[in-house]
Amino acid sequence: MSDSLDLGEPPQPKSGAAYRVLARKYRPQTFRELIGQDAMVTTLANAIKRDRLAHAFLLTGVRGVGKTSTARLIAKALNCIGADGQGGPTIDPCGVCEPCRAIAEGRHIDVIEMDAASHNGIDDVRAITDASRYAAVSARYKMYIIDEVHMMSKPAFNALLKTLEEPASHVKFLLATTEVEKVPVTVLSRCQRFDLKRIPAELLAAHFAEVAKAEGVEAEPDALALVARAAEGSARDGLSILDQAIAHAGIEGGAVTADAVRDMLGLSDRGAIRQLFGHLLAGDAPAALAALRQQYDLGVDPAAVLKTLLETVHGATLVKIGADLGASQAAEERAALADWAAGLSFPALHRLWQLLLKGHEEVSRAALPIETAEMALLRVIHAASLPDPGDLARQIASGAVPAASEPAAPPAEAPLPATVAELADLLEANNRHVIAANVRNRLRPVRYAPPELVASSSAPLPADFLRDLAGELRTITGRTWKVTADPAPGAPTLVEQRAAAQDAERDQVLASPVVAAAMAAFPDARLEKWNLTGSL
Repeated sequence: MSDSLDLGEPPQPKSGAAYRVLARKYRPQTFRELIGQDAMVTTLANAIKRDRLAHAFLLTGVRGVGKTSTARLIAKALNCIGADGQGGPTIDPCGVCEPCRAIAEGRHIDVIEMDAASHNGIDDVRAITDASRYAAVSARYKMYIIDEVHMMSKPAFNALLKTLEEPASHVKFLLATTEVEKVPVTVLSRCQRFDLKRIPAELLAAHFAEVAKAEGVEAEPDALALVARAAEGSARDGLSILDQAIAHAGIEGGAVTADAVRDMLGLSDRGAIRQLFGHLLAGDAPAALAALRQQYDLGVDPAAVLKTLLETVHGATLVKIGADLGASQAAEERAALADWAAGLSFPALHRLWQLLLKGHEEVSRAALPIETAEMALLRVIHAASLPDPGDLARQIASGAVPAASEPAAPPAEAPLPATVAELADLLEANNRHVIAANVRNRLRPVRYAPPELVASSSAPLPADFLRDLAGELRTITGRTWKVTADPAPGAPTLVEQRAAAQDAERDQVLASPVVAAAMAAFPDARLEKWNLTGSL
């Protein structure tokens, strides 16, 4: 009998072509499918209609907004010949002619794509400039698509300048970059620049809904909204997340739910964050810390919790000024934000933002993230109980709160020890036994004028003794003490003074007539004790 479990036959992948990820499968093939870049499409359409095409285009923007896709679409638009083979440049390429199909499949001989991250040398640019002199083989234009152009070396940029400024009439350059500030200004001035903006979350969510429908997958609107927000304006990032969410939903056609996406991405529950925010506003510290710990136990990063709280404050502020939050917000989220916006003033919202932003920065670099997050929330709760400075100033101006005309008299201070002996007694009474013993046995005062003490350094003292003595005296008396050292010999220590006093008393007793007669009568006698105030 085998100890292993029989899990049955594993599911087999469907036969046929290899799986293509959604980001590649749904790459835009026409300008109509390019979402969120209407201004650029309109400009290109007018340029094509009026035959005012630039010889070099620079496409810039964050990752996944369609820079390379746009470059390929421009190549198709300029080289399309139509289904009948008689067409010219158009903003709506047919997609069925040989140039359109070859460009879409990445095999057109006259559309050369180059990755500047791996081909960034002057030899690579020299190959481009040499080949650009020859006419296109089968297309209307020879297109050079250079991706991540900011990675090119300075000599390579310089070698490209002349060709980029005055290329042959059959050559078009399409440059794409995510870091346009690294591109030399001499290159920027030779290109027609298009800044591709981040795609709004509403457009992304609608696009993801169409993709899910095309894939035959059910997806909750809230789940798609979460994916769209996590994509941060990038269609490619969002499709990659959606691809992962579909796989997470299961093989049997399971639906993509908001809870599954939240768990997959490690996002905090919006409902739980609303409850946490309510605890913060109510000043309920135990409930707020318990809610934070609950999210932490579920695997949510404390920095993500504070980030969502920041988004909540931002949303409440937008509602207060009457701005539109968009259709991606749930109904309960809108209702909660409206209530908070009505109950919080602008100064309170700004103060919450600054406190949470400071807490997020601290948590992001802290060695103890959850503890730092708890302290940040406690700071928010404590600050919420403080009066608003503006309201307080208005109340003082109106006389509702009396302003202090004179500072209150400070409480009477306890007298400082008048002698070094009293100083040692004070330390002893406050359980500073070690320092008190050192004062009695080793301290030779040169000058004592409380709160100043000058000790002799001619006799050895323990390390840091003077500094520790000053600190303890400041703690006990509430006054700042100046304790320094001086090479002068100083007075005897308290122990030495007490021993000298005892010797003087003994000599005085022995000199008295009665004791002297007794000692003479008894030569072996010794003086053990005496009492000068009493009879001998």
